[in-house]
Amino acid sequence: MTNRMNTVPRWLIPRLPFYYGWVVLVCVCCAGMSRQGGAVATLSVFVSPMTTEFGWSRTAISGAVSLGGILAAIVSPRLGRYLDHSGARLVLCSVILLTGLSNALLSLTASLPMFYLLFCVARMNFAGPFDLGIYGAVSNWFVARRALATSIATMGGMIGLVTMPLIAQAAMAGGGWRAGWLAVGAAVVLIGLIPVSVLLVGKPEDVGLVPDRRNPPADAEPVSDLSFTRAQALRTPAFWVLSLFTLLVYPVQAGVSLHQAPFLIERGLSPAVAATVVSSFSVLSGVATLCFGLVPRWVPIRLRLAMVGGLLSLGTALMLSVHAAPRAYAAAGFFGLGIGGLLTMLPIAWADYYGRKSYGAIRGLALSVQVLAQAAGPVLSGALRDWSGTYDLSLITCATLAAAGMAVAVLAKPPVYRAIA
Repeated sequence: MTNRMNTVPRWLIPRLPFYYGWVVLVCVCCAGMSRQGGAVATLSVFVSPMTTEFGWSRTAISGAVSLGGILAAIVSPRLGRYLDHSGARLVLCSVILLTGLSNALLSLTASLPMFYLLFCVARMNFAGPFDLGIYGAVSNWFVARRALATSIATMGGMIGLVTMPLIAQAAMAGGGWRAGWLAVGAAVVLIGLIPVSVLLVGKPEDVGLVPDRRNPPADAEPVSDLSFTRAQALRTPAFWVLSLFTLLVYPVQAGVSLHQAPFLIERGLSPAVAATVVSSFSVLSGVATLCFGLVPRWVPIRLRLAMVGGLLSLGTALMLSVHAAPRAYAAAGFFGLGIGGLLTMLPIAWADYYGRKSYGAIRGLALSVQVLAQAAGPVLSGALRDWSGTYDLSLITCATLAAAGMAVAVLAKPPVYRAIA
């Protein structure tokens, strides 16, 4: 959206007694909460009641997550270039409205094609436009404080990930799964639309400011903000190593998250307890976002990404031994720490490695790999469960993939900037 269309007067922002980036950060936190209408953890609460009513297989319902990811992979590269040029406000407003509407209309689901049509919209928005808009805005407004700001923005999403399943479960207790989808849709729109539409500004330069603050102190830590073009990024080994790491860990993130609640129910836990376990892993994810954001900058990003892979592998492996609530909470805790670290560190890695000016174009291309990996995870987990009759083989596969991601992350050294075409 162009500067002329910002609802906050341009002349007022530089005169405020605080840095406007913090207002932008609040806006993207609200957008991150709204984003969770398309999260697999939210859908996870609906898997058992909807498959019971309609007789769908777990593979069939997982396919909607995968198809939505494929659609996101198609739109993300083009959308990334748009964000670099025009900012995040219009994109985020549009996807908040579309996600909330599709969530609400899911309450009218009467067939599998109708479910696919509606949930694919929410999932596409979750996987592509929301990610680009949220982290693109954060990366534009913060450089020296990028890690902290990114962790706060991710925590906003984690708060939504905690509350959305609980909102759905509370509504379902009184009116069934259809009431649950209505409640989720209303929450998406109410939480995100007003602050984003009224207060969000895409870049500090649009209102006469610079990243981090108006007047950086002379003794501030210097932070390189090299501006790779997309063509330059594609010629660096780091781009492909980060992409391989993404390809390995995101099937685990999506596959385990979606099937977490039905897996716990199969292991003998009640639906209510399963919902609280899902929310508890989201709480630990929120804690991890802050912890990873506060790690000193001198700790290499690649080592922090390796820790993410290790936590995901450990949490997934522990799920194999779950037969009661205490072990379920422990497994969800380790897995949640890994998810929080992943959602925080990967956007930081792309922004720190390749800079602000072409972040959307570079991240949009990388998101194609990410969302395709996310798309594969739920289908793989559902298919292995339907084929074997349990989730054991699925969990073993996911734990192995995450361990491989841990090994690959160590190789993700920062790229060397060269003035190449």
